[in-house]
Amino acid sequence: QVQLVESGGGLVQAGGSLRVSCAASGRTISYLDMGWFRQAPGKEREFVAAITWSVGRTNYADSVKGRFAISRDNAKNTVNLQMNSLKPEDTAVYYCAAGTAGYTSSPLGYTYWGQGTQVTVSS
Repeated sequence: QVQLVESGGGLVQAGGSLRVSCAASGRTISYLDMGWFRQAPGKEREFVAAITWSVGRTNYADSVKGRFAISRDNAKNTVNLQMNSLKPEDTAVYYCAAGTAGYTSSPLGYTYWGQGTQVTVSS
């Protein structure tokens, strides 16, 4: 079992930056692919970014490409999402996820999920 806990969410003005982190416990994430998803009120959960366990290949949703960066620190058992040039439409609860299906954008490819952290971007 893997427990995932997100942190770092908050309120930021449009154009600002924020970094959310995901701390894993229970087992090492060294051999797990990691992803970030988000869900805004009244909308379905959507893919944001993912990173593979080997080589660290990344995948991003078109809406965040060039603004967000996912990274992992296997020694610390953490995954981070650096968010720059934030827009009001980035407002959502951000979820960390872990799985073994590569850097898939499908939530079905992830077995473990965190509880989420709220990110609010004001205009």
